[in-house]
Amino acid sequence: MNESLILKKREKKFSFSLALFSFLLSCSLLFFFSFSCRLHKLEKKLDPVNAEFLSKVRYIITGEERKIFLELPDPEKKKFKEEFWKRRDTDPDTEENEFKMEYFGRIERANKLFKGEGKPGWLTDRGRIYILLGPPTDRITYPMGGDPYSPSREIWYYGNFPVVFVDTTRTGSYSLVTYDLSPVRSINLMYMHELSLAQAKARKTFDREKRFFDFNWSVKKTVIEAERIGGVITIEIPYAFIWYKAEDDRLKTTLDVYLDLKDFENNIIWEHEEAFKIAMKEAELKERQKENYKIEISFILEKDLDKLRRGKNLFHALIKNRTGEEELEKVVEFKL
Repeated sequence: MNESLILKKREKKFSFSLALFSFLLSCSLLFFFSFSCRLHKLEKKLDPVNAEFLSKVRYIITGEERKIFLELPDPEKKKFKEEFWKRRDTDPDTEENEFKMEYFGRIERANKLFKGEGKPGWLTDRGRIYILLGPPTDRITYPMGGDPYSPSREIWYYGNFPVVFVDTTRTGSYSLVTYDLSPVRSINLMYMHELSLAQAKARKTFDREKRFFDFNWSVKKTVIEAERIGGVITIEIPYAFIWYKAEDDRLKTTLDVYLDLKDFENNIIWEHEEAFKIAMKEAELKERQKENYKIEISFILEKDLDKLRRGKNLFHALIKNRTGEEELEKVVEFKL
């Protein structure tokens, strides 16, 4: 085979690989932005009380918790907030929640300490670090920057660990330092890595075993006829989120699933109830920690289709984990 033909084949393979990579990347980005937009829309619909809660806990709520909170029906959000603070209570035996008191106390102190940046002190970079890490052991300020041309700066020390803020305009607005690719790049990257670990430690305020029970679900129509609508409800629950109890050298639990479809007048058009038993050895569970337990339930609608075509219908899914007595309800709109 001559050299030019070989080159053409290589170019063709490369072009195909590049096109495939571009397609997969586009799909991934589309999924990410669609997911983010959906949560953003849900956040915009929050009432003032729930919107304020989500705003105030922005520094300590995990992405997983935020997703669950936004997807919950409004009546369930109050229970979530109670559980949110309960999980972070450093001393459950006392009547007061010390963590909650300290957190809001730091917000109040940050508002007093860091004024004059055009926003409340707790929303500034210095306020965020103060809330997450607490007051520094040492705080060194350079209001004039050391010379007439240098920006103002502050260095906070937590033990031997420094956190640096700069005010490039000398107007009192300080930003957390993020370094560029300078000659000491490795030192700078290590510094930012250590800062991220420090913030992550402050953010992680409950053990992994206490994660919120959660599930993802979807409703898909598979049959669409004038007098008959059919479909499949798919529920996926991460194995890592399910609580188990040990019985006869196995880990076991039962998931109770309650489903119903209500029309715009809140009448139940369809409902389903089923229990799903899970049993496996500990070694098998460890292998499946990153997998999902999948449930598929089919439905057929043949009555009251006119009602369903008239307004906003809602599918409800309530799942109870008998071990640990955790439960979660989610709602999704269903249109014909």
